[in-house]
Amino acid sequence: MATDEPIMATVAGRYASALFELAKDERQLEAVERDMVALAGFLKESPDLARMVRSPVITADDQAKAIGAIGQSAGFSPLTSNFLQVLTRARRLFALGDVIRDFREIAARFRGEITAEVVTAHPLNETQQAALEDALKGTAGGRNVRIETRVDPAILGGLVVKMGSRMIDSSLRTKLNSLKTRMKEVR
Repeated sequence: MATDEPIMATVAGRYASALFELAKDERQLEAVERDMVALAGFLKESPDLARMVRSPVITADDQAKAIGAIGQSAGFSPLTSNFLQVLTRARRLFALGDVIRDFREIAARFRGEITAEVVTAHPLNETQQAALEDALKGTAGGRNVRIETRVDPAILGGLVVKMGSRMIDSSLRTKLNSLKTRMKEVR
């Protein structure tokens, strides 16, 4: 099936879209999205889980047992648990991280939100995050902005914001590199 939608051009995108449509039809969108956020956190926190998900050596049965146990202990909705089992039986569990990302993007678009990936040298407090959301909302045409933050001390200070195809790099590292380049040109 050919489509102009970039998400649908990937395996992960097709699974994410199918899960989104099913969750919307079953009126379980919030519960499934909560499960996807939790699962993303588990994958980020546990290198062993991330390895198990991506490993072609681990059998589908073993992956299904592990994913089932995680879903049960985390209290995932039956829809999420069933979806994860389908993904596992189809040997597509390796795409789980991309499925989660694409699902969240589709859900955000459905709600009229846009996601901004923000990299800072230090964690933002609530006041800074609220001010950043307000500033980004103005550049997003009034749409709600959901901020996903990541701390990277290598940028030294400032921030790097990626929103859609736009990127604003006001990091101290970039400014210092720019200054360094200009100083070399003066010599």
